[in-house]
Amino acid sequence: MGWRRQYIILLAIRLYFALQPSYIHPDEHFQGPEVIAGEIFNWPTLQTWEFTSEKPIRSFFPLWFIYGIPMQVLDWIMPGTAPPRPIVTFYVLRILAFLASFMLEDWALQDLASSPRSRKRNLLFLASSYVTWTYQTHTLSNATETITLLGALVLIERITKSRANAFMPSFLFGLIAVFGIFNRITFPCYLLLPAMKLVPHFIRRPWSLVTILLSASITTIYAIYLDTLFYNPSADFKGVFLLRDTAPVITPLNNILYNTRTSNLAQHGLHPRYTHFLVNLPQLLGPAFVSILLSPSKRLLTSTPFLSAVSGVTILSFMPHQEARFLIPAIPLLLTVTPLPRTGLSKNLWLSAWVGFNAIFGVFMGMYHQAGIVPAQNWLATNTNATQIVFWKTYPPPSWLLGERNLQTNLTDLMGTPVNELMAALDDVADCGEEQEVAEGDGTLGKGEAYLVVPVSAVKLDPLVDNPSLSWRLEEMHTFKKHLNMDDLDIPEEGVIGTWRRVVGRRGLRIWRVKKRRCDV
Repeated sequence: MGWRRQYIILLAIRLYFALQPSYIHPDEHFQGPEVIAGEIFNWPTLQTWEFTSEKPIRSFFPLWFIYGIPMQVLDWIMPGTAPPRPIVTFYVLRILAFLASFMLEDWALQDLASSPRSRKRNLLFLASSYVTWTYQTHTLSNATETITLLGALVLIERITKSRANAFMPSFLFGLIAVFGIFNRITFPCYLLLPAMKLVPHFIRRPWSLVTILLSASITTIYAIYLDTLFYNPSADFKGVFLLRDTAPVITPLNNILYNTRTSNLAQHGLHPRYTHFLVNLPQLLGPAFVSILLSPSKRLLTSTPFLSAVSGVTILSFMPHQEARFLIPAIPLLLTVTPLPRTGLSKNLWLSAWVGFNAIFGVFMGMYHQAGIVPAQNWLATNTNATQIVFWKTYPPPSWLLGERNLQTNLTDLMGTPVNELMAALDDVADCGEEQEVAEGDGTLGKGEAYLVVPVSAVKLDPLVDNPSLSWRLEEMHTFKKHLNMDDLDIPEEGVIGTWRRVVGRRGLRIWRVKKRRCDV
């Protein structure tokens, strides 16, 4: 089969995973669409501590361009006066993430290749990686960081190879560099070593440096201006630029100050310094990680992608908080230097391992990981008159997916609290069915309903479903089979096999109606 046909098939697989409702990390909602949907559609959404602290650490600047503009355009083109359904917006953002990955990431990796043969090889490696299928098609800031980094590396190559001042590449590099920093403060870590290649060019062509600094300054001022207005809605243009009444909000600086304190990072979990190298990279690269280690090449020392990956992974390894997603930008870069075994048998075995590794992780992360939450929120928003919704033992439910239903609904996330706290919460929210009425946002009256959303694997709920001693009862309403909850493992008590049978054998997410057993009339 020709490489073009293989690439088209892999592209279709990428699109398929983009349209799956899997949920990889809470930040793909709460540090992006959740915030912007509230701004565009005026829904009461949840803003996490990164946005509400005295010194906010997340920038509005990149979020507006990545999510705000698409949402605004969607609001303009959708018929009717009501905002578009949240699930429509969700899939539009996923399709845009897929297109950005396909059009920008793939293009940049080809541009960085040294020969036509390596272009084909790099493209097939990238297109067959589960990281590309899943992380890069979700609304994660790490996915944006990856594309921004690749674009910056392409510009570095074009600037260094230019015999003139390279005005346009230099201007774009300054803009992209600032955008990347305001998106994630980890961005400069990946640029440190590759940027060293610019020094000889700056010595010969100092106007390139001047252009970069000018572009970066203009972009920085604009980004700070947007952030200051976002966090201080009453501020005006003059107040921001004349430093009058309103202090400028510099979110990257706040972010750096926050993350340099180990006591702050301890709240999110501290990891050994070797976690990125010995745990996270093998988890993301699989067989490719082994190949890179066992087959080093001298050409790696001059490869811009490899230098960028080494720069980022090394610097981030000094940080005590280490998550696998922080290394997402390094994956396409390392795939460009992954060697294939030369002999037929070894090559076939390696390719089989590569296909198997990505198929397993692709299905897990792209189809099943917390995948019931998005359709559950959509079902509750469109099929119920819910006024109380309780989630237990799941990732945080994105409230923006309830849309206008949010105006009448109290959403409670119990996370992994003990079962007695769940019982107390259900005592508070249980309703009397048709007898309970609540005031809705438009002034009319509607029936109030309470719902519980919980993984089927939560066996501690089983004795509570129809327990006559309780003041409430549960009525099963709907089950989404594509849902795996890997945050509820109990290997010490159940053993590996027992845990596997419960978590995988009882996969799914179930919605229960919560009703009082007796109501005073």
